[in-house]
Amino acid sequence: MCGITGIYNVDNPLKVSEKTLIKMRDTLIHRGPDDEGIYISKDKKVGFGFRRLSIIDLSKAGNQPMTNEDKTIWLVFNGEIYNFQEIKKDLEKKGHKFHSKTDSEVVIHLYEEKGEECLKDLNGMFAFAIWDEKKKKLFAARDRLGIKPFYYYYKDGIFLFASEIKAILEHPEVKREPDKEGIFHYLTFACTPAPFTLFKNIKKLTPAHYLTLDANGNLQTNRYWSPIQNIQQYTEQDYINKTKELLKDSIEKQMVSDVPFGCFLSGGIDSSTNAVLMSQAMGKPVETFSISFKDLPKYDEFQYSRKIADTLGSKCYETVIGQKEFMEWLPKLAYQADDPNGDPVCFPVYYLSKLIRDSKVIMAQVGEGADELFCGYGTYMEFIRIYTKYWKYLEKLPKFIKKIPYFFLNLILPKNKLTLHKEFFRRLAYNKPFFFGGANAFSAYDKQFLMSDSYKKEIPFDASDNLIKSIYNELKVTNYKLQDFVQKMLYLELSIRLPELLLMRVDKMASAHSIEARVPFLDHRLVELAFSIPMHLKTKNKKTKYILKKAVEGIIPDKIINRKKQGFGAPTSEWMRKESPISNDLLNIIRNSKIKELNIFDYDYIEKLIFDHQNNLDDNSFKLWNLITLSLWYDKWIC
Repeated sequence: MCGITGIYNVDNPLKVSEKTLIKMRDTLIHRGPDDEGIYISKDKKVGFGFRRLSIIDLSKAGNQPMTNEDKTIWLVFNGEIYNFQEIKKDLEKKGHKFHSKTDSEVVIHLYEEKGEECLKDLNGMFAFAIWDEKKKKLFAARDRLGIKPFYYYYKDGIFLFASEIKAILEHPEVKREPDKEGIFHYLTFACTPAPFTLFKNIKKLTPAHYLTLDANGNLQTNRYWSPIQNIQQYTEQDYINKTKELLKDSIEKQMVSDVPFGCFLSGGIDSSTNAVLMSQAMGKPVETFSISFKDLPKYDEFQYSRKIADTLGSKCYETVIGQKEFMEWLPKLAYQADDPNGDPVCFPVYYLSKLIRDSKVIMAQVGEGADELFCGYGTYMEFIRIYTKYWKYLEKLPKFIKKIPYFFLNLILPKNKLTLHKEFFRRLAYNKPFFFGGANAFSAYDKQFLMSDSYKKEIPFDASDNLIKSIYNELKVTNYKLQDFVQKMLYLELSIRLPELLLMRVDKMASAHSIEARVPFLDHRLVELAFSIPMHLKTKNKKTKYILKKAVEGIIPDKIINRKKQGFGAPTSEWMRKESPISNDLLNIIRNSKIKELNIFDYDYIEKLIFDHQNNLDDNSFKLWNLITLSLWYDKWIC
């Protein structure tokens, strides 16, 4: 993990300022405390900045910006390429000379050899930018699953990019303005779907996309990969065997490192599998890191993580956190996340990352992605049940009949009652997709009452419907034949929730402590295999993660495989209840935020949400937490 940033003054007379470039670069020191570097082209139209976290080849030869032999190709690179050794051997046979042992130098020479097609050869997590002096072209890319972030700004002939938005904001030409459409989508998805951010004129590159910017100012973005492009059909046993084989290979490949590494361990299937297979590949126990909450047994998984650590003989590091740590961390959240993240799990991930760094470990593997690939949540199973038993029949009814339940519920029930049911019937009435993602804060139905009248005139309350529709439409233009409900559902998860919520909570909170987190379940080969598994096998016998559980039999204990899922959570719901001593402090963040000056919310409706939650009349914690994180963001970055 590193921090990258850059400037390209395409058709603007401004020259790259070294002082500005350094200011941009050094906002990212937490992403790269080990070294630094800058490159400014001779004509001062292009500048790259780099902060390094040394993982592979710790010598100065690994520092960036990095160039080729004749200094016509310049690179800044964040991430890891796990198959770089194989690629390097092929390139050496073709005459390429290397001066370091890094994966980043391999990207330079692979680009020389294949141009933009180089992306198809890379197995890894990455965000990078290349300046091609001969072609006078900038080429930048984000990895297939969006594990690493890439933000950019392009206005008045000035193109800026960075690993985090805070670097872009250091440029004097950038104004800090809220993007109201970005805010709207954030309120739905608890994150901003690419290409949106909450900042006007600042975008993020969509996962599996690259961009090019030429000397005439033409900016283009293109997709280079899809999880459904290599669909293969196998027998059940073949799926099990191939899952096991690819998982072992991915975990082993992602252990390449010249610094100490370990494993996040919750005691669930995913992290336990990581820990066991890492230990087998090393030939000795991997160090493990676990976290729990004070006086909240509901969230305690130590009994399971300790079982795995004891079985392996691992050195096990543990930490326990509570309200004190939460309130100490909360003021830091907006700065650390900068494009806000509405997942309260950011809190334990932050302290887990701190534990890892304090233990002098620099890299750790995590289990993100397994639930989204193999259908691991109970909520997914409920969606499947409702879809197969009711929805697929109801959606075929005539339009006027489909509208009856929605209008009937609105007529007889108060606006704040059965809102989820009303939202589903709204989707039925207006031919909207049944599944909108696994982590929605405010539905379109809710937004009718959350949004002020003036905001609704700017952005329709159902504007996120079109965004969801555009993602589902991507499936229609492919030759993908399976397209059962589960595949469609998980395709949406890989488009929004996984990259912009789950992976960004890991990236931002881990980088706050200068550690790198790797995600072996998101090897693109394993992702393609998982998308080949049809619904009847993925959820066989009404079991979550059926294929994955069969694949890890004999690797981890049966008690871990068969235990009831306990999601990695945070007790924000409990801490917002009336009996909690920090409840009012948390909820006053919403009440006192200067975001009121945008006039986008109906605060009477918000007060009703607060009252119902504090008094145990409803669980509005996810809605309220997203209003808290949005308020913190606005007060930090806009005011």
